[in-house]
Amino acid sequence: MKVTVVGAGAVGASCAEYIAIKNFASEVVLLDIKEGYAEGKAMDLMQTASLNGFDTKITGSTNDYSKTANSDICVITSGIPRKPGMTREELIGINAGIVKTVSSNLVEHSPNTILIVVSNPMDTMTYLAHKTTGLPKHKIIGMGGALDSARFKYRLAEALEAPISDVDGMVIGGHSDKGMVPLTSHATRNSIKVSEFLSEERLDQVKEDTKVGGATLTKLLGTSAWYAPGAAVSGLVQAIACDQKKMFPCSTLLDGEYGLSDLCIGVPVILGKNGIEKIVNVPLSDAEKQHLAESAEGVKKTNGLLEF
Repeated sequence: MKVTVVGAGAVGASCAEYIAIKNFASEVVLLDIKEGYAEGKAMDLMQTASLNGFDTKITGSTNDYSKTANSDICVITSGIPRKPGMTREELIGINAGIVKTVSSNLVEHSPNTILIVVSNPMDTMTYLAHKTTGLPKHKIIGMGGALDSARFKYRLAEALEAPISDVDGMVIGGHSDKGMVPLTSHATRNSIKVSEFLSEERLDQVKEDTKVGGATLTKLLGTSAWYAPGAAVSGLVQAIACDQKKMFPCSTLLDGEYGLSDLCIGVPVILGKNGIEKIVNVPLSDAEKQHLAESAEGVKKTNGLLEF
């Protein structure tokens, strides 16, 4: 199992680290455009192997895509991160050109790969990858919902004053501050609906805190977060590599599901060795349906800024 991560910055390096520590891949290739950067990150990570007990080989490359050849899974984290006050949508001009070039180079050297897109605005970058690579739709996955759901569960556990292992919940919709749709109607604590424990007002606060989860961290850190995004990516990669058939909300190209077409947006999917094995149709409340439709309009508006 060979995994390539393009972009050796904070998110890419965290992603490579979590994949290596889980010890399910034989090789992880880190690639970056900055001279020596990926090589240095790879060497630093390899020097943790004996300490963290993994045998995954991590190698670095400066923009040499031949080193990525025959990768089973490729992750695109490259692009500029958010700064405080920026929306994900404001990154489109620069990041679209980067994602287009990177995805084309990856598919040229690994025509059978499964592509995971992390770069923002993520739903639009996933749509761009569909339009430019020619890969079948089940092999292109946008990582947003897995991260947003982790942040949702963190906020739910905080509100419930419960261990996070007690809590389950999911966020669908666009990976944006306004587009996320935290499914409070389906959220549970040990199979009991969280509405049994929390007031509607407190649940609304949880939803709002979840939606601005990334912006909150960007304001605190001065740049985008990396630990949770890296862990979210590694979860998707492991589900595919180990054919786990796990359910995650991921950005996928819809063709009538949820009443939406010709856009990528976060919905629950089953991930296995073929990538997206199934799109799961979850019953939504009227309010959640309305929020998802509004989110889709926002994604389509951002898609309209693309130049193919």
